[in-house]
Amino acid sequence: MNKKEKMFMIIAIAFAIIFGVTPTANAMHIMEGYLSPKYCILWGVISLPFLVLGYISLKKTIAENRRSITLIAMAGAFVFVLSSLKIPSVTGSSSHMTGTGLGAILFGPSVVSILGIIVLLFQAILLAHGGLTTLGANTFSMAIAGPFLAYGIYKLLQKSKVNKHFSIFLAAALGDLFTYCVTSIQLAIAYPSETGGVLASAVKFLGVFAPTQVPLAIIEGILSVIIIIGLETYAKSELKGIGFLKGGEK
Repeated sequence: MNKKEKMFMIIAIAFAIIFGVTPTANAMHIMEGYLSPKYCILWGVISLPFLVLGYISLKKTIAENRRSITLIAMAGAFVFVLSSLKIPSVTGSSSHMTGTGLGAILFGPSVVSILGIIVLLFQAILLAHGGLTTLGANTFSMAIAGPFLAYGIYKLLQKSKVNKHFSIFLAAALGDLFTYCVTSIQLAIAYPSETGGVLASAVKFLGVFAPTQVPLAIIEGILSVIIIIGLETYAKSELKGIGFLKGGEK
């Protein structure tokens, strides 16, 4: 088995593992009607400036390099597939990966905000996954907070001369986990505990999802590295076009 065949085999096995998990009827996206109108409006208003910036950034990226459309579409599909797979949790709820770290590393977090809201909109309408009234809250946690942290970690590790693939793994994994931290805080603000307030409620929400989300974050980090390795092998010119690979980098 040559190098290319081994690579295809690894990718096939990784996706087979993910798609082999049976989804449940609920997911970590905040569901329709779960937040009061004031919080729905609040998170929508907070997300709006990031979305405007994301639209400008996406438009600029495509204008500078038309070939980047293929990679952008791939990043969007990656987000859609991973965030649509709802994994049963041992706590009785369910969790899912986000897939946003990969796009943030390739194009920056602003572009991912647009990809994320498109994915969340389709999921809310077609899959009853999330909701239209909670779109602002879900967008902020999954398409803004997570990607910005993932991008920041990746850039910091790169400046520290850390191995690139390990940087990608850590950035994608922590970006995934941060999404759930933000979602837990959003839920805690909306439903504070009678005894410990917002903090106690946030700890409870984090405890519900942590047993499943930690291993899922690790899997997402590994998958992101596998995708990057595949792109470095078969789409090197496209990666150079978006500035991910430098001229003499292999």
